[in-house]
Amino acid sequence: MEERVVGIGAGAKELATEDMILNIGPQHPSTHGVLRLRLTLDGERIATAEPIIGYMHRGAEKLFEVRDYRQIIMLANRHDWLSGFANELGVVIAAERMLGMEVPARAVWTRTLLAELNRALSHLMFLGSYPLELGAITPIFYAFNERERIQAVMEEISGGRMHYMFNRVGGLKEELPAGWLDRVSATVSATRAKVPDIENLILGNEIFLARTRGVGVLDRETIMQYGVSGPIARASGVDLDLRRDQPYLAYEQLPVKVVTRTAGDCHARFEVLLEQLKVSLDLADACVERLRSLPPGPINQRLPKVLKVPEGHTYAWTENPLGINGYYLVSRGDKTPWRMKLRSASYSNVQVLREMLPGHLVADMVAILGSMFFVVGDIDK
Repeated sequence: MEERVVGIGAGAKELATEDMILNIGPQHPSTHGVLRLRLTLDGERIATAEPIIGYMHRGAEKLFEVRDYRQIIMLANRHDWLSGFANELGVVIAAERMLGMEVPARAVWTRTLLAELNRALSHLMFLGSYPLELGAITPIFYAFNERERIQAVMEEISGGRMHYMFNRVGGLKEELPAGWLDRVSATVSATRAKVPDIENLILGNEIFLARTRGVGVLDRETIMQYGVSGPIARASGVDLDLRRDQPYLAYEQLPVKVVTRTAGDCHARFEVLLEQLKVSLDLADACVERLRSLPPGPINQRLPKVLKVPEGHTYAWTENPLGINGYYLVSRGDKTPWRMKLRSASYSNVQVLREMLPGHLVADMVAILGSMFFVVGDIDK
């Protein structure tokens, strides 16, 4: 028999009844999109938690099979709408590997620069929105001010604010605008000067500390079992970053600092994200300096009107802002992929909630959800 404790005064006794089932979502501010959580409550504590996904599913993997290699970049761009440029990279890297294509140096370094600017945009979103979910409204204005600053240079080069569509198989869409590198340097410098304001506003706040320290602890073993990656894994001491450990683009020539913590709680995850923002700004500066020193040259390869990838298969993975993205490409020699399997970071970041939430108060659920850094479109694809 399931039980619920009911208070009836000083001499409260347990009455045999049923547990309470609480649905969070599929439309709720704490779910970061159209996600549903089915919670079983024991009083104010969560007994079980079941993430229910699929409300945003649009069949992108099936659509990959009927679009050519230029068109699937648009589909891959959108699943994590905060990381459009990073999403494009896995598709073009996989296709270029199958083609045996060497990408011009200017394209490699520009891709790396744009990937780090995109990473900064994603991190700033969560750095601003997480305190908002805990009741602090001011930080989001600081974070969005810096996002607008970076989005301006991203929009100038690509024409898009969120969905950049600037990658192409063999390089990038077009040459950099005149004076763009100078504007990027000024933007990175201005954002770096404002990061301490965000840090001082949030990290030492007593209410923020009380809501995040020791809450939502995720241990290393659970991370390994569920395949959690990115800032969440590194906040629990998992020292893994593909930019350093299996470098792609120009990361092999850059000093990638991997930020880790050991506490594994909500506060540690926020700290890692904040430190990673600083690292991305430093890497962006390094890419700008390298681009200034490169001799003039092409930024893409000339492609045939109909691009066909040779028969075979490959697996490409990238360190996206939310964690590891994997792209398994199978080709039958046609102009469309026979199969493109996408492994997104957010899926594992949400599935592990079934292990994290039980035992916590309902009031702590929002703090835990906000610290898990997921985008629902990245789960459902």
